[in-house]
Amino acid sequence: MSQTEFTINTEGPGLYEFTGEVRDWLSGQGTGLLTLFVRHTSASLLIQENADPEVRTDLTEFLHRLVPPSDDPSMRYLTHTYEGPDDMPAHIKAALLPVSLAIPVSDGRPVLGTWQGIYIVEHRLAPHTRRVAAHFVG
Repeated sequence: MSQTEFTINTEGPGLYEFTGEVRDWLSGQGTGLLTLFVRHTSASLLIQENADPEVRTDLTEFLHRLVPPSDDPSMRYLTHTYEGPDDMPAHIKAALLPVSLAIPVSDGRPVLGTWQGIYIVEHRLAPHTRRVAAHFVG
């Protein structure tokens, strides 16, 4: 069993890949199961395509359209608005997307598809430092 924490700096809404950092940490750890958990209520984790950056752009835009800022007329029902118009929508997006991932590991490498990468999804407008707890059991 091994644990660590990844720190990912974000620059606003979007998908931030940290597959390389995960691979580096897992190197030499054998075969088992990796669990990742984001330690924030306004960010999520995803396994998503890492070949075409337009996928990340389209997903970010879709989430924005699905849950617009609280100052959008369609969101006037929200009551938690004192932390800014992006805060409660960020919590909603985090409630819709996973906050933890379980990834099989074989010979010290995450078992991902050819075009799959591991991402933190930032839902807030301002830059943040996000932390992802990692737990490997071999």
